[in-house]
Amino acid sequence: MLNENIKAIRKSKGLSQQELAVKLNVVRQTISKWEQGLSVPDSDMLISLSGVLEIPVSTLLGESVIESEVDAVKAISEKLEIINLQLARRKTRRRKALHWLLISLCVLIVAVSVVLIVVNSPYLGWDYSDPEIAVAGAAFHAFEWLFVRLAPIILIAAIVGICLTREKE
Repeated sequence: MLNENIKAIRKSKGLSQQELAVKLNVVRQTISKWEQGLSVPDSDMLISLSGVLEIPVSTLLGESVIESEVDAVKAISEKLEIINLQLARRKTRRRKALHWLLISLCVLIVAVSVVLIVVNSPYLGWDYSDPEIAVAGAAFHAFEWLFVRLAPIILIAAIVGICLTREKE
């Protein structure tokens, strides 16, 4: 039981037999013999061992409750792995959503550009004596003016965004 506890606690602390031996000022074979049950540490060495492993002597001598601690660490590790996978999936979904949003923006800009080219500024031939038509013509002209200046910049930025968010093989 002591040999199993020493081995389980050493492994849970991430120590090799050699590292534990160096900390206790013994040779690696001594640690190996303890873990195989071929010999046991004396009382002074048991106290030193508990100090190095940062556990009480009673835990070293007691039943193998350590296995449950190792299992708890393993369970926490598995939960963290699941959380990391969920975060990676969420990041992938967001990247894909942004990618398709940028593609939609490009399509929208091209469609509006085609409509503006086909319509060819119809407000230039309107009769502006009616105030409502004058407001509509001014609004249409303002939209067209702003669109012609901003659309190329937005289109280039969206294309760069599409390239940056595409799936890598």
